[in-house]
Amino acid sequence: MKLSDLPNIISVIRLIAVIPVVYLLIQHEFGWALILFAAAGASDGLDGFLAKHYGWQSRLGGILDPLADKTLLVCCFLVLGALGIIPLWLVLAVVFRDLLIVSGAVLYNYRVAEVEAAPIPVSKVNTAAQIVLVVAVLMDAGIYSLPASWIAALTWFCLMTIIVSGAQYVWIWGRKALRQGWKGD
Repeated sequence: MKLSDLPNIISVIRLIAVIPVVYLLIQHEFGWALILFAAAGASDGLDGFLAKHYGWQSRLGGILDPLADKTLLVCCFLVLGALGIIPLWLVLAVVFRDLLIVSGAVLYNYRVAEVEAAPIPVSKVNTAAQIVLVVAVLMDAGIYSLPASWIAALTWFCLMTIIVSGAQYVWIWGRKALRQGWKGD
């Protein structure tokens, strides 16, 4: 192990942190879940800073970092949806969008060309919207009651960014696939 592995180690720890976050949510320990969720978010910023600032980027890190982020968010959405805190239709939209993107990337990688993952701007907005919504509902459920109109606005904004970013990924990568054609054809 060397110092340049630190961003990947942080990502692995963040991935493991999903387990206690889910446990805390199931136990209705929303304040503690929020603290651990925030710590995971801070670690995401830290590993990204270290990787970019010191040139410690790696292909493994390019996989681990978004995997840890998506696993944490999707698990939080699934549990919060099961608890009735986030609407089930929004949870289904989050999961469907992610499955669409991942399956499209796998198909593209094996049938067209190697995928160089680079999030589009609206996808970053979507991730931020999902994070803000999780933080807001955790605060509302356990620490400080927020106006229902805020939660509703965040919920609808999150849905809008899910739809727009999902459609953009399909549009962008679909056009690339049509231009390049299938491997072996």
